[in-house]
Amino acid sequence: MNQQRFVSALRELLPLSDNELEQVILYARGLNDAEAAQHLENLLGNSPKSIDFISSFLDSQTVDDGAQSIQATTSDPDSKKMRHDTEAHPPPYATISGSQTVRGINQYAIAHHTNDLIEASKIRAQDEQEMIQLLQRVQQEHRIYNSEIEPEHDTGYPCDCSIHQYKLKKWVRLGIQERWAKAVMYPGERFYSDCVTGLLFVTNQYQLGVGSPYGSQTTTYSRGPTARYHARFIRKTNELNHRLNREAQAKVDAMEPEPYLWDQPELSSSMAGLTLGDHKSTESDRQSIQEQDAKYLEIGSDPQANTKPKATSRLANFRKAIGVRSTEERKNEKSSVLRVGILKEELGRWPDSQWRQLVTEYQERIGISTKVADLRTNCPIQYLHLLRGGYFEPIPVQWATHPSNPLKFRIEAASGWRGITPSWRGFDDLAEERLYWVLNHRKGSSGTRMKPDFISTMNMANERMARAVEPPPIYSSADDICNLQHTSGGYSKQVMQAPFEQYDRPELPTDDTMILLDVSGSMNFDPVRPIYEQYLITRYVRASQPKNKDVARSIIRRFTEAISHGDQHHVDGYDLVTFANEAEYMGTINQRNFDEVWRNITFGGRTRVMAGWQQVKELHFQKHSQSAYYHPVYGWKAGPETPMLRLLLLLDGEAVDMDEFELDLLSLNWAHVTIFLIGVDGCPHHHRHANELQRISDVNRHVSFIDAQGNIPERYVTHELLKRHLGYDLSMDEFKRMEGLPSYSEI
Repeated sequence: MNQQRFVSALRELLPLSDNELEQVILYARGLNDAEAAQHLENLLGNSPKSIDFISSFLDSQTVDDGAQSIQATTSDPDSKKMRHDTEAHPPPYATISGSQTVRGINQYAIAHHTNDLIEASKIRAQDEQEMIQLLQRVQQEHRIYNSEIEPEHDTGYPCDCSIHQYKLKKWVRLGIQERWAKAVMYPGERFYSDCVTGLLFVTNQYQLGVGSPYGSQTTTYSRGPTARYHARFIRKTNELNHRLNREAQAKVDAMEPEPYLWDQPELSSSMAGLTLGDHKSTESDRQSIQEQDAKYLEIGSDPQANTKPKATSRLANFRKAIGVRSTEERKNEKSSVLRVGILKEELGRWPDSQWRQLVTEYQERIGISTKVADLRTNCPIQYLHLLRGGYFEPIPVQWATHPSNPLKFRIEAASGWRGITPSWRGFDDLAEERLYWVLNHRKGSSGTRMKPDFISTMNMANERMARAVEPPPIYSSADDICNLQHTSGGYSKQVMQAPFEQYDRPELPTDDTMILLDVSGSMNFDPVRPIYEQYLITRYVRASQPKNKDVARSIIRRFTEAISHGDQHHVDGYDLVTFANEAEYMGTINQRNFDEVWRNITFGGRTRVMAGWQQVKELHFQKHSQSAYYHPVYGWKAGPETPMLRLLLLLDGEAVDMDEFELDLLSLNWAHVTIFLIGVDGCPHHHRHANELQRISDVNRHVSFIDAQGNIPERYVTHELLKRHLGYDLSMDEFKRMEGLPSYSEI
């Protein structure tokens, strides 16, 4: 927008002469973006037209600044380094010649849109991870190995022990919890927590009907949780979760208004623009909403009701005089408020046609577009709740590396920490809840895919573990790390992989191969497996097998040596990214520098796969930014010419953000991910996690999964990985030729 167009647009907002308007614009150009936005907001207010003008002005500033910085960015020798920050601006390489950034995005609306859930999330995020870590420390101190068991003291008198410090911290957070609950509760629901004791004041049904895993109140805490009481605690919790979920869903369904919520003549124009299809005029959308906002909230009745004859009875006049409204009037007012709330939230989240088009494409890729349209029409209360929770749009890129983003918020039914959907009880966190919602409502899903409860999960893990058999002897090798370290007299039994089925096209020379390696602390620990008494972990015992990092090293070496056969596109090797609490790019790895690169890897921390995944995406689009574009909130998006990313992911356990990772993968068609899970022999935890990864592989054909446990036949694993990574059924003879290449030292 040039100077004259800015003056013309500003003339509609300020009753000043053109000369004075030009002075306003020139003054704003001399300020930075934040100061300019604040200055213009003070002058113009925050009406939809004002926000449009301010965002257009800031976008023009960004374009001008970007054009001036292109030369400096591309000439900087450090410009190829990976950026670890996730600000809502394209990385430096996004401005190189040929790359695309979404223009016209309403930057001002990005910073200013909010709702009760967003504000509650900001407050909760401040100490969410601190509380999780505090609970884990207390559990470790008191030898509580089951994450679902809260520490309990044998006396109610306060003392200075770690248990009372933890409970005091929960009391301090009670206000935060109540604010969070108010932001996510459905109409008619009541707040509760586990901080209140005593039957007279308790409204928490889990305190009343579940019981304690420690036994009766007379049981001293020094004995700790017992298997019998813990099993009863698990069963009662599962039963209560299922019952309360059914009741909550039924209540919300019954509260939904009649289907004619949107059948209003006055809404026809705005509905045409606010559905996630083609959008013609954002300005007219805003004007329609503004008019409805003033009319519906002020009148509080159905617009069609104005055409009906007014009641003339004395009773009606009396009720009107004292302010008593009829049931129909109250229903119409609620419908009006709900309509305006949805329209405002949609416009705030998706402020222009480009944004809405991106959201539409996302919904179509993960297969929920039909369900979203149905919710908007028939279940607007639930639609608005999920809309505020971000269910219908991609995951913001800033969340990927944030240790306490909303998807990582824990759900604790017994403690009163709620989820977003009516049936939130039983999920671990908001990411898992959203993932199952998508799996249950995506196109082609048959029936309802329920999250298995703890007992079902353990039963399925034990069933899978029982299917393990001796690996094929043809894959035996004296060079396997378990044989070199003499940890066992033979290989561990393995759950054989299902026959390979091709879905994605086979690998092309232009495909981008990368390796993503888990370097969390467990990779360097001596492997241990839990000992269970019913569902209670009583202790851990050492397993006779190599450390997971040694297995990963050997598999990566075999894998890279095999795929380098005839690969002219990756002559320098393959990009290696490690992740734990943070991600680190280790450079390219090949046969010549393998040992040197491996020595630079540091192990330690927790398994945060999203940090590594975000780093991998940044690397991929750094190479191919000419064929992609960058969104200020959702990050890089591949174009039709963007080469496919083929990623090998190696990890040894469940990442704290694995559900978030699976959610992100569901929306991508430009990446094929092969996951290798390393496990402890005879460990139910490994098979439980394997079942979860198999679930995502079954519903997302761009993801392949294999696992191995204990003393691993590495050639078997490598062969199965190559089949899935290369995208075709690699024969045994071809595999032998690929692994039989001479080393670089022999060439």
